[in-house]
Amino acid sequence: MAQNPNASKDGGMRLIRDDLVVAEYGGASNLMFNELVKQWIKAGRKIYHFAFGQSPFKVMDIAVEALKQHAGENAYLDVQGLPELRQGICRFHARYDDLTIDPSQIIVGPGSKELIFLLMSVFNGNVLILSPSWTTYKPQALLAGHKPVILTVGVESEWRVTPEILEEAMLAQKRKGPSLLIMTNPCNPTGTAYSENDLIALSTVFRKYDVTVLSDEIYARLSYDQNHVTLAKIYPEGTVLSTGLSKWASAGGWRLGYHIYPKELSALKGGVKSAASHTYSCAPAPVQHAAVQIFRDEAACDDYIRHTSRVMAAVAEFCYRELSSIGVKMVKPKAGYYIFPDFEVIRQPLRQRGIQTCEEMCTLMLAECSVAVMAGGPSYLRPVEELTTRLCYVHFDGSDALKKSRDVSLDAPLPQTFVQDFCTPVYDGILVSI
Repeated sequence: MAQNPNASKDGGMRLIRDDLVVAEYGGASNLMFNELVKQWIKAGRKIYHFAFGQSPFKVMDIAVEALKQHAGENAYLDVQGLPELRQGICRFHARYDDLTIDPSQIIVGPGSKELIFLLMSVFNGNVLILSPSWTTYKPQALLAGHKPVILTVGVESEWRVTPEILEEAMLAQKRKGPSLLIMTNPCNPTGTAYSENDLIALSTVFRKYDVTVLSDEIYARLSYDQNHVTLAKIYPEGTVLSTGLSKWASAGGWRLGYHIYPKELSALKGGVKSAASHTYSCAPAPVQHAAVQIFRDEAACDDYIRHTSRVMAAVAEFCYRELSSIGVKMVKPKAGYYIFPDFEVIRQPLRQRGIQTCEEMCTLMLAECSVAVMAGGPSYLRPVEELTTRLCYVHFDGSDALKKSRDVSLDAPLPQTFVQDFCTPVYDGILVSI
């Protein structure tokens, strides 16, 4: 009798493919740690939570009302997304990114995370991932059957990939063929962002080697000076633009993201659409209908984006200033929720206490200061002995902060005590840390 290829030696079933590197593949570290910290907080433990990047603001009122109105929508929608929604997305990116998009170029999904995974799943070629990068890119690549190539960037380039690094990686490719670069702009975990000149220089290399780029721009509208430049404008023929409502619209739990494909990558888009039809079928109908009304109200979107990004800029400036004052090295954030400090300044005192790795340092910070942060390595693909951490400065109730910002003209600065008064958990947690 033939043996079941999925049977284990003890008669059970293999539940994971043998070709997955189990040591490198597991649950999303940020989600698991966040769940643990929430349990501790619920149990009454005082913790300054800098370990999870979730918007501190409430969803826009117009969005909440729209969702209420469409709660009864229960029909399956087009796999690519509601036509009216895709039209709204086109108008939105014409307004903010000066892009001319046809609705047929868009695929809407239950979060951009799902769409990134499907793209990796159907892509036949090399997958390139930066170090540092978001925790999920490498595990997704492994799950999709790839052995990703890691491109290490450094603080000397403000954590941005350079044409030289990319050129070297392309020349070193052992497996010839198409390449897909996963690139985040603005960046999670570092808070850095690429200028127009940066993108122009990179595009020369992209075109030379025919690189397809997944440009994850989920934090684009949270650019502090509102000057985000999309790669889709500079390298339109080879860029898949990935974004959604999770960050700028504070709707992470709504799970609505989308990809924009250039017409030159229509075959790739077709593969992702087919995969979508066999996995999630369509993004949730009530959320899609509500999103139509969000994109229609340009004035509400403008107001929300400007004030939430101004609040986040004030918090970022405070964190950068205070940590820099004690010698912690980092790049000043330009957008989003994150800073990527390097605590090399305290390496010697840590060694005297037997602390050798960043994870050990983070464990000590949690135990002695009740400060929760995530180590740069290995979750963000940094060396385990490097003392970099991803610090998320969002653990505060943004309602009062947003109200105060709206009370102050955008032409005037926020009060000097703004972070202390309206973002108090972050203020206290940073002071405890230093």
